[in-house]
Amino acid sequence: MTSKTSYHFSLRNIIGFLIAPLLFFYIILFMDLEPGQPQVTYTFAIALLMAIWWITEIIPLAITALMPLILFPLLGIMNGKDVSVTYFNHVIFLFIGGFLVALAMERWNLHKRIALRILLFTGTGPMRLLFGFMAATAFLSMWISNTATVMMMLPIILSIIKNLEEHVDKKDIFRFSTGLLLGIAYGASIGGIATLVGTPPNPIFIQMLDIMFPQAPDISFSDWFVFALPITLIMFLFTWLYLYFSFRPAASWKLLKEVSFRQHYMDLGKASFEEKIVFADFILLALLWLTRSGFTFGNTVIPGWGSLLDNPSYINDGTVAIAMAVVLFFIPSKNRKGKRILTRKTLFKLPWNILLLFGGGFALASGFKESGLSTWFGEQLSLFEGQPTLLIILTIALGMTFLTEVTSNTATTQLILPILAGLSVSLHVNPLLLMLPATISASMAFMLPVATPPNAIVFGSKRISIGTMAKTGFILNILGAIVITLLTYYWGTVVFGFDPHIVPPWAMTN
Repeated sequence: MTSKTSYHFSLRNIIGFLIAPLLFFYIILFMDLEPGQPQVTYTFAIALLMAIWWITEIIPLAITALMPLILFPLLGIMNGKDVSVTYFNHVIFLFIGGFLVALAMERWNLHKRIALRILLFTGTGPMRLLFGFMAATAFLSMWISNTATVMMMLPIILSIIKNLEEHVDKKDIFRFSTGLLLGIAYGASIGGIATLVGTPPNPIFIQMLDIMFPQAPDISFSDWFVFALPITLIMFLFTWLYLYFSFRPAASWKLLKEVSFRQHYMDLGKASFEEKIVFADFILLALLWLTRSGFTFGNTVIPGWGSLLDNPSYINDGTVAIAMAVVLFFIPSKNRKGKRILTRKTLFKLPWNILLLFGGGFALASGFKESGLSTWFGEQLSLFEGQPTLLIILTIALGMTFLTEVTSNTATTQLILPILAGLSVSLHVNPLLLMLPATISASMAFMLPVATPPNAIVFGSKRISIGTMAKTGFILNILGAIVITLLTYYWGTVVFGFDPHIVPPWAMTN
């Protein structure tokens, strides 16, 4: 066992520290992808180097993300000042604000209270129990970290399983517990795609679209929510039914008083002043996000509150997120004298590594555009030309889903979206048709423990085998790609108001 681990570790180091730099210098010195435009070749070399380092993780992902700051100015691809600017933007602040509110929920146990209230509502029958855990996990994952959500749900679910084992056949419960554990892992991934702050690939898409196509219309929180929520609901319902009929108990049991969430809920005590404040802030934040830009369905336009301002375009979802997060630093706590709802210590809990990873991806995308590499990639992928649009979308969705089974969904999204932007121009299709399914598919990996943190966490319970997860997840991977393809083509065109057969002017002037 030790020798095998050592072998893989040394192989990873050989690839990362030796092969990757050699490839980088070989491409720089001996290749010329686009005669007369050496920046295309240089950017390709940098992208390949970063991709290998992101996959092998020989250095932290966030450190790899800093490479454009060094190499772009050095190789004449972009000015150092311009590269630096890409690392912080409104999307980063959207993520920071949303994460601060999520940390407030975790600090005062509001997320646990919400989860238990949902479980109290759904009940304790096998089918309802699975639905309750999945619904609670999916809802919370729309707003807070998928990892934090599953980490919170796991102890609750394990205590329920142990309680059930005292009253029901253990073999029967072991089978059902597999479904419950997979349910919270899959529920976290499915719920996360519904909002812009639910999972990292979503805000990455917003900024990538802005970088690659500056004239493209803004996609607001409400636009994304209206588009992605149906995908979440369809995937949720199918996954719930699929898991239940795959892992349901062989023998039915009656509702057990011992298996009650009420005691867990009672242990929390009455809702504190701090919980009420955070809950109010959270609800207000969600409403402000959803109603800022209003809604448009065909010729029907429902204006948002942003239209009441003199300069509505000056306000974005990042502005709203930061405003609602900052408020919590001012409100004093009643139960902890001298403290506030959020304190300076909270800032240290922000995932700065993820923010740097975001920035590195945005910088890389800017390099793709400025050097012309995205256009070059689009021209190389001519095999898609003439193919049905639905088939192209399905191919992208499947490819992205299975690719992120073994790679970071954040890093992969950052690498793939600029390429798809160039491909869309070459194929003369709306970039949203290719970039949207790729973004959502990045969060739809269900087969392997390494695919997502939720998968890894439930696998760590040692109650699920890799074989079971892979077999169950494979079906969901395929279904997810099909659902994403169909809803992007038929529902996405309605929500975002475009004809899939017409290339918008903003896509031709990037």
